[in-house]
Order: sequence, then C-alpha cells, then structure tokens
Amino acid sequence: MRVAFTTFAVLKNPYPHPDNDDFNELEPLVFGASGTSAGFVARAEAVGGARTRWTNFGRDYGEWGAFHAPAFYTGGRTDETDARASTLSLWTDLESVQAYAYSGIHLHALRNRGKWFVRIPHRLYAAWWVADDAVPTWREACERLEHLDEHGSTPYAFDFRDAFDADGRSYGLRRPGGQPVAGTA
Repeated sequence: MRVAFTTFAVLKNPYPHPDNDDFNELEPLVFGASGTSAGFVARAEAVGGARTRWTNFGRDYGEWGAFHAPAFYTGGRTDETDARASTLSLWTDLESVQAYAYSGIHLHALRNRGKWFVRIPHRLYAAWWVADDAVPTWREACERLEHLDEHGSTPYAFDFRDAFDADGRSYGLRRPGGQPVAGTA
C-alpha cells in the first residue's frame, strides 16, 4: 500500500498578480524538493506540455485524470483568475510525506503561507491509502478532501493529527524526531 496525498489552498490574488511573485518562484523549488525526498513516488504533472501558464483547469494529467477542484472552491478557472494552489502525490508511507511537509523548503513555504493564502474554513490537505498499483485521480482527491472536511478523519480520508494505517486502524503518527503529533498517542 502507498499513501495518496493532496493539498489545496486559495491564494489572496490570482496567480499572475505581482504579490505572488515570490510564491511563484518558490513553487518549482518546493516541487523539486519533494521529488528528491525519501518515500516520494510520483506527483500529478500535466502531460503533453502545458496549454496554459497558471491554471490547472483544462490540463491533461494522463492517468491522474482531468483536473478538479473541491466543491467549496468558487474562484476563477482561467490563467487570469485562478487563485487555487493544489497538489496530488504518492508516497511510500505517512512518515515520509509528513517529514517532507514539515522540513526544508516546504516548511519555509508553510511558515510564510499567510503572505499568499487566505484562511478558509476547509481542510487544506488529505491523505488516504491506495494499492501499490493505483494512481489516484484529481476527482478522487477532491472527494477525499471534501469527505475529510465534512466528517473529520476516517480511514477513507485523514490528516496527520488523526491518521490511520493501511488496515484502517488509528495510527499514532509521530513528528520527525519522535514527538507525537498533537491529538495522537
């Protein structure tokens, strides 16, 4: 089994706005760091060349499926108006994705998120287990994120605080260095 992981946030301004310049410059570094992280398997990437510069809407993601956003996203869907930032990736285990999320360049980005993103009353990430040969789709990622947002952590979709193992049992995930994540054993 592998861990599917999705993130979703809403920018204060659409991508091309000058206030996003440092975020836009940081994004390829963050993606590059994930690609060299222990436990990283793959990330949804557009195939056949991007038809747009900023928006994921309308891009071909091959086996990851057509791009979708959660139902709670009501923002723009063009290069000039898209204000959502989202990812979809596969990892060998929960510890690996958590270690990446809370270290290095990604931790730097997390600490500065208030500069770029609005606070939304929705979950910003979700994790779930998939078979070794499965590739999650964007549509599935949205369903899992929406489920977590509506029902809280369950084996179907969960966060680091209330994680589950591949057999659906509550899992006391620990932060890198051995400290329990708040809310876990």
